[in-house]
Amino acid sequence: MKHYAHLADLQADIGREIAVSDWVTVDQDRIDRFADATGDHQWIHVDRERAAQGPFGTTIAHGFLTLSLLPLLTQDAFAVDDVRMGINYGLNRVRFPNPVRAGSRLRARCTLIGYEPIDGGAQVTVEVTMEIEGQAKPACVAQAVSRRFT
Repeated sequence: MKHYAHLADLQADIGREIAVSDWVTVDQDRIDRFADATGDHQWIHVDRERAAQGPFGTTIAHGFLTLSLLPLLTQDAFAVDDVRMGINYGLNRVRFPNPVRAGSRLRARCTLIGYEPIDGGAQVTVEVTMEIEGQAKPACVAQAVSRRFT
């Protein structure tokens, strides 16, 4: 994990890759629990037998499940010691170029693309590329905007 002592220290790394998270497994249990939480029980996510005959050869994670792992992965990748609170402010761009097959492992590669001082802190934009272990094409690429307060 990469640590920054102060929020303002991020400014020096604008345009640079700042961190890579550990791997997280997206197993069928996680997919099923997400389906239950959201009501999205489409067969490509939860019906193992039908999905085995489908275009991906197995069940796949919901795109929004993949996106929902962004906070877990980024908090594992880097931290700012003097930030007392952070909030999600939004997303600028989100794409899902590659499905996440059940049992796959993901990690986040984080590039700082924006830092804007605000009252009490900064608005930070990080491009997060969620890689699938063993595959060249990422599962998700998103520009995550957060507001962090010291």
